[in-house]
Parts: sequence; structure tokens; C-alpha cells
Amino acid sequence: MLYTGPFHLALRKAIRERGLSLDRVRAHLARRGVSIALSSLSDWQTGRCRPVNESTVAALEDVLRLPPGALSRLLRVRGSLADIGPVAELLDAVADSRPDDLELVSVQQRVDVDDDGRFAGLRVRTAIRALRDGVDRYVARFYGDRGCDPHLVRTRPLRNCRLGRRLVHPSAPAMVYELVFDDALRAGETWVFESRLVDPGAARCSELAFGFRYPAEQCLLEVQFHPAARPAGTRAFAQFDLADQRHVLGGLTLSRQHAVHLIASGVDSGVLGIAWDWAP
Repeated sequence: MLYTGPFHLALRKAIRERGLSLDRVRAHLARRGVSIALSSLSDWQTGRCRPVNESTVAALEDVLRLPPGALSRLLRVRGSLADIGPVAELLDAVADSRPDDLELVSVQQRVDVDDDGRFAGLRVRTAIRALRDGVDRYVARFYGDRGCDPHLVRTRPLRNCRLGRRLVHPSAPAMVYELVFDDALRAGETWVFESRLVDPGAARCSELAFGFRYPAEQCLLEVQFHPAARPAGTRAFAQFDLADQRHVLGGLTLSRQHAVHLIASGVDSGVLGIAWDWAP
């Protein structure tokens, strides 16, 4: 596993064999001049995201007493690592964003596609359960298509939340933003809130994908097509972790209302999505 990967399993095994807690790993990295949030270390060993800085990985290999390159070579097995890296960097900048704060009871995402086949908006309804006292916000993530300008993207709270901090990556179509609740939750309490995201500069789109940072009891993804822009074919896909390839789960049938959907339960990591093709 250490030599064959995937990266997150190799990292988890190396940490366990070294006998260190994540907090001790972070302390060792800090002494080497590398500052990393506990949330990032947790995400790295569960496969939710990966480090993007080579010097950080080299320091991690040193802390875990691994041969040089033992971990870094596992990061080169997939070309799409850059897709998630900018989001991970932004999450690190949100100091109180921790994946062990809450769990998703339900997340429902609906993308509207206009008559030109462009992304016309994303509506999200989320139900969470706090895992500790004091949870008062949810950190949402967005990664746009190539050419997307995240500065133009508009986020609007619709129900039971307000917009907090919003961070945009300087060199990638990525951003994270806080949806803040009126009251802090106690451990075990649930909260339901809704938001909408619009990209005025969006081009023609061909997929909706959701990456799981928190375990989710249920996930619903839906794409609503304009009657004048019906796709030639639609399919569901999954990616079980960042070291995995994308797997097609099967075709989806367009309804009479020109929509498709995907429902999943008990998902704790990876990516689920819906992709479609436009006729030539």
C-alpha cells in the first residue's frame, strides 16, 4: 500500500506505523517551517483532498521517516489533482473550517441549464447535524469550468443563513464561502438552509459534480434542462477518492419535464455527479 497507493491510504498507514497523532504530525511539520491545518491533514488521509505543495510533501516524508519521493510520486498518478488543490488551499485559509464539525443529513443540488446550454444557476438545500457545540456556519465550495471567473460568481443566501466570508483563488476558478446561521448549534442539533449560486459569465456546461467533505446520509443531484436545449445523452458517475478514476454508474433517462436526477445514501467521501453530451 505504501508503495502502490493510493496516496491517502499510504499516508494513513505511514502515520499509524510512526505512532503519531495528527496533532503531533502538525507540530513536527511546524518545526520544519510548514504550517498545516488539522482539517487538511484529516482530509489528506481520508482522500477528500490532497497536498499541492511539493515542499510540504517532502517535509511530511521526513516527519514520517519515509524515503524521499515515497509520497510525492503517488500524487503524480492523476492529472486532475490541480482541480481540487486550489479549493484545499482556500479551505486552509478558513481557520474554523473543520470536517469533523458536522455531518450532512441531506444535501440537494439542482442545476438549471438555459436555452443555450449554459449554466443558469445552482440552488442548494442542505440539512446538517452539529457534531460539537458552537457550530454556526457551513463552508461551501465552488470550482467552475475552465475559463470561469470566480470574481463574477454571485452567491445568495435564500433561507436560514446569511453570507459570511468569501475567498476567491487568485489563479484558479475556485472559491469558498461561508453560510452563517443566526444561532450557534449544540452537538446533535440539526439545521436546514438554502442558497443559490449564479455565474453570469458561464459558458456551455456538461456536468454537475459534488465532492463530499462531510459524510452524507442522503444526496440528491438534479439537472433541469431548458426544453430548447435537451442533451443527446446523460449519465451518472462516481469517483471514490482522489486517487481513483471516474466510473460511469449508468445512463439516466430524461423525464418529460426535461430533467434527470441521481440519489445516493451513506456517502462519506469521493465525488458523485451527472454528465451529459450535446448533439454535434
